[in-house]
Amino acid sequence: MPQYVVLQVTLKEKFIGTTSKNLGELENIINEQAAKGYRLHTISTASAHSSGFGGGDRIQATMVFEKI
Repeated sequence: MPQYVVLQVTLKEKFIGTTSKNLGELENIINEQAAKGYRLHTISTASAHSSGFGGGDRIQATMVFEKI
């Protein structure tokens, strides 16, 4: 089994408001890795504004999980 796992998820903010629509997805990824014996070691984010239909910002979260 690898010592580290790197995963990315894109969080999409709602058109109106500031809450991400898919925080549950982020939580599920963290819990899945914890169940496999990994802990969240590092998380970094980068954001970009979307001007397309539906608007809202996008946040790219990169997570590094370490084997416990």
